[in-house]
Amino acid sequence: MSQKGTINVAVENIFPLIKKFLYSDHEIFLRELISNATDATLKLQHLARIGEATVELGEQRIEVKIDKEAKTLHIIDQGLGMTEEEVQKYINEIAFSGAEEFLEKYQDTAKDSGIIGHFGLGFYSAFMVADKVDIITKSFKDAPAVHWSCDGSPNYTIEPATKEDFGTEIVLHISDDETEFLEESRVTELLNKYNKFMPVPIKFGTKTETLEKPEDAKEEDAAPTQEVDNIINNPSPAWTKQPADLEDKDYKEFYRELYPMQFEDPLFNIHLNVDYPFNLTGILYFPKMTQDLNVQKDRIQLYQNQVYVTDNVEGIVPEFLTMLRGVIDSPDIPLNVSRSYLQADGAVKKISSYITRKVADKLKSLFNEDRPAFEEKWNDIKIVIEYGMLSEEKFFEKADKFALYPTVGGSYFTWDELIEKIKPTQTDKDDKTVILYTSNRETQHSYVTAAVDKGYEVLLLDSPIISHLMQKLEGSKENISFVRVDSDHVDNLIKKDDDQISKLSDEEKETLQKNITDTIADSSYSVQVEAMSSDAAPFIITQPEFMRRMKEMQASGGGGGMMGFGNMPDMYNLVVNANHSLVQEIFNAGSSEKKEGLIKQSVDLAKLSQGLLKGEALTEFVKRSYELIK
Repeated sequence: MSQKGTINVAVENIFPLIKKFLYSDHEIFLRELISNATDATLKLQHLARIGEATVELGEQRIEVKIDKEAKTLHIIDQGLGMTEEEVQKYINEIAFSGAEEFLEKYQDTAKDSGIIGHFGLGFYSAFMVADKVDIITKSFKDAPAVHWSCDGSPNYTIEPATKEDFGTEIVLHISDDETEFLEESRVTELLNKYNKFMPVPIKFGTKTETLEKPEDAKEEDAAPTQEVDNIINNPSPAWTKQPADLEDKDYKEFYRELYPMQFEDPLFNIHLNVDYPFNLTGILYFPKMTQDLNVQKDRIQLYQNQVYVTDNVEGIVPEFLTMLRGVIDSPDIPLNVSRSYLQADGAVKKISSYITRKVADKLKSLFNEDRPAFEEKWNDIKIVIEYGMLSEEKFFEKADKFALYPTVGGSYFTWDELIEKIKPTQTDKDDKTVILYTSNRETQHSYVTAAVDKGYEVLLLDSPIISHLMQKLEGSKENISFVRVDSDHVDNLIKKDDDQISKLSDEEKETLQKNITDTIADSSYSVQVEAMSSDAAPFIITQPEFMRRMKEMQASGGGGGMMGFGNMPDMYNLVVNANHSLVQEIFNAGSSEKKEGLIKQSVDLAKLSQGLLKGEALTEFVKRSYELIK
């Protein structure tokens, strides 16, 4: 007997609300409907396991079909199905949630059944793309099949239906302005995006499979083929399995499944698997990293019970790990909430801390098991580790055991090894341990060479956030100072070792200093005439370490609140070696013209070695150099 009625909703007409406000992205309807179909399938499997459903399940699957001629999209499952009473309750009375009631009834046995629970408003997302929706359903219980139909108004009809097998078929009569969802390519795209790893096989069309040739076939005969169901998803992805059941090749195959356009294998992976005090599974991969922090993010996919949710995991995964790739799956992460809510949520905080700890433990394990292999990977992973040390205190503490400090000579030290190595020789006049480093081995080559020739260890620290990290290390470690090889602090180290007797008197040094200052006429340069080894360069340009580092931090986004440093002029020290023969020649030059020419040429050469000679000054230097050659 046919019935008519009005859907019981709190809002006078919920359908315009659904179309405009409930879901910002229309494409999500397919995810919701397949989630419902999966939910119904898993529930029936669970009831069969505990003996409350005596039906032959067979090979359950969900089927998606397009009928372009009829302008319909069909989602068919072999799940619970519904009686007429259940249709009234779950479809017409939106306030009830089928999933909630089911969980309440079977709360003890359903914990591990993988129930998604998207009943309720999820079904009504169908009206975002359809003018009319039909439900043809038959319960697994002994009850007649039912046909429910609604045209997008609160009015519906229910009447008996002819359906042999239990399960539900949803028929969407696609609106004229949503016909993209009748295109096979568009539906395939959505199924791959949202349902690629749903726990129930999903069939979408058929595909041709090549069979083996019969033994008596001729060489020119084509191999036979057959049409088979096209299952578009992987119901048992790697993250749902136990780590003990997976090998390295399984993890790599899953990586390629996640990122089919990524041709390089990941460096290593971290398998997450915890069920208390929250439920979380997943696999994180370390890919080869670039130095650009901005291009790395939004590659981790968040799932809820194998249903894709988003690739924006900010607030759930610690920020420094958003540069990794992989999957996180947890039913305990609240969806569709603000970032500030996520950051305050207790469960999310615990999940974030757990992920940080697991990553740190994995890195320590890799370092301990095969240090040479870990050192080989260092340049490809250092940006993540350095970012983590900078942003997560607990990670910073653990990183002492595996963070590496490479030298220009190709050695790698842990922090303790580094300090033990350099402490006897690399101290300044205040007895601080001086850690020399270069941020660019090529542009700072002469300074690196000078330091190495003196027997110093020079670190190669070239990541974009290294200034911030050095600031943190100096604040947390006792009596140490990071000094770039072209910094003014290096002078103190050189002077401490050299203790040279000057070939010029104090008065002569003062005169020379004034001559050079007047000749270069550049307030950015502070001229110092010092007694150094005669083997040292005649003119050396250094920068004040503190000022340069603050400017670098400002440029990379930070600077500890030193907002003004980004706009301050560059400052340099021009250190003149009083004991070098060229400097002696400049001082003793017979004419002011010759003295000025030698000073300009020498200073420009020092600038050129630092990449500071540009534009008009560089043109003038080249012209002057040709004149000198003539």
